Amino acid sequence: MGARSRGGTRSLLLLSLHLLCLHSCLRCSVSAAGSGDPYVGVTIGTAVTNLLSPSDLAAFLRAQRITHVRLYDADPRLLSALASSGATAIVGVPNDELLALGSSPATASAWVARRVLPFAAANSTSPGLISAIAVGDEVPTALPSALPILLPAIQSLAAALAAANLSSIPVSTPLPFSIVLEPFPPSQAYFNQSLAKSFLLPLLSHLANTSAPLMLNLYPYYSLMQSSGVVPVDNAMFKPLPPSLEMVDPNTLLHYTNVFDAMLDAVYVALKNLNVSAGIPVLVTETGWPSYGDRKEEPYASKDNANTYNSNLIKHVTEKPGTPMRPGAQASVYIYELFNEDLRPGPASEANWGLFHGNGTPVYLLHVTGKDGFLGNDTTDRTFCIAADDADEKAVQAAMDWACGPGRSDCTAIQPGEGCYEPNDVRSHASFAFNTYYQSQGKAGGSCYFQGAGMVTTTDPSHDSCIFVGRQVMLKDLRYGD
Repeated sequence: MGARSRGGTRSLLLLSLHLLCLHSCLRCSVSAAGSGDPYVGVTIGTAVTNLLSPSDLAAFLRAQRITHVRLYDADPRLLSALASSGATAIVGVPNDELLALGSSPATASAWVARRVLPFAAANSTSPGLISAIAVGDEVPTALPSALPILLPAIQSLAAALAAANLSSIPVSTPLPFSIVLEPFPPSQAYFNQSLAKSFLLPLLSHLANTSAPLMLNLYPYYSLMQSSGVVPVDNAMFKPLPPSLEMVDPNTLLHYTNVFDAMLDAVYVALKNLNVSAGIPVLVTETGWPSYGDRKEEPYASKDNANTYNSNLIKHVTEKPGTPMRPGAQASVYIYELFNEDLRPGPASEANWGLFHGNGTPVYLLHVTGKDGFLGNDTTDRTFCIAADDADEKAVQAAMDWACGPGRSDCTAIQPGEGCYEPNDVRSHASFAFNTYYQSQGKAGGSCYFQGAGMVTTTDPSHDSCIFVGRQVMLKDLRYGD
């Protein structure tokens, strides 16, 4: 897979002061545009210790009811397994393969024959498995030397697909949001002029001619990080704001309740400024929020914030389609990412964007209801709350004291001589106390947070004679225990 450095998306998004006021401004009416049901998918990276096997991954996707995934390469083993998962997949071409594909149409044809036809041809066992091909990843910033061959690679792959009667599979390339300059207010946005004529206009022409989407990676998290406090935290996470703090575009008088919509409208304006047809759909191929980071350098990287952003993103896409500028045209999105990639180098947050740990246990359970169990789904009704691996021991101790005190957890079992006293250490005792509280609250959202000291797991932590109760037992205890 490619480098997938989200650094390329970190354009300096500074809001003008006048954009954060004027609560009495009138909201303009915009006619609906676009069609199709928006969806939320997930990206799957593989820099994970003890990653699930392809067959187990397919079963995991079925259990979580995930039906759209983005892969960063076209691994035949994984695609074979995904054929039974019920999911469709965007397959990727890593940046280090661009030179070969962009230089030789024959190589592109061979790539399609080897990586696509076995899983997408009409006579294959999984026609329809591959939904699109993403060529490279953030090439303008991650590998600018490859930019001259990026469009030829896209065109060669599209031609190879057409020759195989698979022109229905669109070919595009995920671009960083940093190619959009002056994104706030959205009405003044435009594409980087050094890329416009030489790369973007030819690319957009190809996308329009082949009914392919403009793929973009959008991260409100980085907008917040680089705004020097101008962007309200709640605005980056889809939380409601008082009218006086809503972003208002002074040129259109449109109100923006979240950064994500403002970024999308900036893209639409940039397209319009190039006189590009509004018929090119935008597909958000990455967006997300890290659950952990350096406390000094990355203060907004936390489980609570990640949960809030991703939960609200899902609700926003599926329940409130559209942006202020295009209320009828909601872009589909892929959450970055399914698993924490603990082998990724870089800042602490780089390894902590996942919704799940590599073994399939959730980093946190999304606060989303009515979505048919999409993501973070306790399919066995057996989740437990334990002390988080990365939590400070003093914080774990304080949280346990609260759980056994004001939280009214029954901590008898971790007293000397009782079944859960051994092993006699803070984390083991805290895990029992956390789980007792979590189960007593019906596993409600936030009941395993403990200021970051707790984490949800689907692995039963019971051992020897120490039994960590699950929901059904706990409900019986609560009903008849007294």
